Amino acid sequence: MVRTELREHIFKMLFQIEFNAAEDMPEHLRYYFETLENAAEKDRKYIQEKYEAVAAHVPEIDRIINDNARGWKTGRMNKVDLTILRLAVYELKWDEEIPAGVAINEAVELAKRFSGDDAPSFVNGVLGKIAKQEL
Repeated sequence: MVRTELREHIFKMLFQIEFNAAEDMPEHLRYYFETLENAAEKDRKYIQEKYEAVAAHVPEIDRIINDNARGWKTGRMNKVDLTILRLAVYELKWDEEIPAGVAINEAVELAKRFSGDDAPSFVNGVLGKIAKQEL
């Protein structure tokens, strides 16, 4: 799988944390992998490791988002947009393999695909501010 596809699967797994208890997520991850066709073992490992890394940083990621999303707090955000932002903030702050521009661009593309008309500009604006302040 290419990195964009992997990121989409990570996004889908992270989206579930808004609706499921943390202790139920390992079972959801197992089920997700059962339904994931044509994924090599290395892809499954990458998805799981990155999902777990982002999930472990959610409180700190949410603080960063709350500090930079003018007029919006994570509790009021569209859950799709919030999940996209969480993944991108993790990539900006902790994933040294992903350049900032790539993380932002990929987040905007996810917003175009999975969210509303205003989401790409919202995601881009929040992440641009975070990139300037946090990096």
